[in-house]
Amino acid sequence: MEGYLGSYATMGLLLLAGVLLFVAAFGANRLLRPARPAEPPGKRIAYESGIDPVGGDWAQAQIRYYVYAYLYVLFAVEAVFLFPWAVIFDRPGFGGLAIAEMGIFVAVLALGILYAWRKRILTWT
Repeated sequence: MEGYLGSYATMGLLLLAGVLLFVAAFGANRLLRPARPAEPPGKRIAYESGIDPVGGDWAQAQIRYYVYAYLYVLFAVEAVFLFPWAVIFDRPGFGGLAIAEMGIFVAVLALGILYAWRKRILTWT
């Protein structure tokens, strides 16, 4: 398929193949599934560590857990960027400019941790 519309025809064929695969998968699912699935007693109750649940099944997690996880990821990513920089720092051509770039990077992250500290996000209450 060449010419102006050749790429559109290829795209259309790929789209058609994707739709056919989707329809075939759902058709096979409909043919192979049981007509009336079993509903044994206790199938839909909450299950936790092999112990019967006590109380309700709704529990809210406090936002501070997500904040700590986010800060951990932030500083783990910082470490991922710092290690390769530290390995190649002593090579020729990486002088004052490399130090300035990494200083700016660390300063931005330090501002982030300072902001979290000033807003008392890091205090565990």
